[in-house]
Amino acid sequence: MIRCVKTAFQASKADLDRLFACNRISAEIWNQCLIVSKNYTLQHKRKWIGKTELQAALKHHFPLHSQSVQAVCHKYLFARDSAKQARSQGLNPKYPYKNKKYFNTKWVDQSFKIKGNAITLSLGVQNGKRQQPITILVPRIPDAAIKEIELVFDRKLMVSMSYDDGKAAAVNEGREVAGVDLGEIHSIAATTTANQSIVITGRKARSIHRLRNKKLAELQKLMSKCKKGSRQWKKYKKAKIYVLGKSERQLQDVIHKTTKQFVQWCVESDVKEVVIGEVEGVQRHTKKKKRKIVSQKLSNWSFGKIRKQLAYKLEKHGTSIKAIDESYTSQQCPCCGRMKKSSARIYNCSCGYCEHRDVHGSKGILSKYLHAEIRYLGETQTIKYLRIA
Repeated sequence: MIRCVKTAFQASKADLDRLFACNRISAEIWNQCLIVSKNYTLQHKRKWIGKTELQAALKHHFPLHSQSVQAVCHKYLFARDSAKQARSQGLNPKYPYKNKKYFNTKWVDQSFKIKGNAITLSLGVQNGKRQQPITILVPRIPDAAIKEIELVFDRKLMVSMSYDDGKAAAVNEGREVAGVDLGEIHSIAATTTANQSIVITGRKARSIHRLRNKKLAELQKLMSKCKKGSRQWKKYKKAKIYVLGKSERQLQDVIHKTTKQFVQWCVESDVKEVVIGEVEGVQRHTKKKKRKIVSQKLSNWSFGKIRKQLAYKLEKHGTSIKAIDESYTSQQCPCCGRMKKSSARIYNCSCGYCEHRDVHGSKGILSKYLHAEIRYLGETQTIKYLRIA
């Protein structure tokens, strides 16, 4: 299975400056991708440029390894095609258009060599002469075949290494299917076909987001009173970067603990298949008056990161994961079919049906997946509540 690890490294001052320059050059490649693609489209009657033409147009123009240049091209094409796919599904994202000052540089295949704790990063051939490679020292290199190395910035330059750990996914002999309702207050609420439920609170993540937003607002107010580029303005900017980095690491820790607990519950409950409600674009169906408030809340909701972590953690245990439309699963009563938006923690219907609101939503998703409609699945046997410390 493919795994990824991000770690610090050591390098000389000269090589460190060259690595920063690599990310600036990669940004220039990205910006050139935008120009070349636009010109190609205008010259060929709105036809999009392909991978071969784009790579040929940028070949031998930048002092980086050819595979590093191709990696930037591939990222641009992936972003463009992803936007097109999202538009075909009714969304309205923008195609890549912004120029960048820095962009992650990637080394793949033959563009790097590893010997002990030293990694040699090739910069290819420029003007017929091979450039001096960059050597970095990484204290902990995975004992596996490294597929690619990416230069990333997280308060300082770090390397992200993708590798194959050589382990195959386990064989899952479970029979249960679990419906999962992702939420802002409760990060994960799930119910199995055996009517076993779990609710994992997301209040820790909410508190981190709120503190981060409060600190950023204070710093932004102080920066607005300073002259841009002044010494004090730079101090506030440095503090802003520190707050963003710290909150991001705290959120990653919370999401990791949340998904780890859910996966452990799935293993204990013999879950073989997980069905998640698709919440992408939920704010577009909100009333115009409330849209601003709802959008602000949803911007603090890390459902995409939770889904990604669940995908690779469940894969390790041989559990498949699918996404379905969750429309009306939290509103429709499974007994009488009435629609009701519940603001309380308990969903109560006039027909007598009563259930925890998030468990009710997870049951609706499970029912919609199993029977293509929302119907009553039986009484909940147990609900396990978990809080992230």
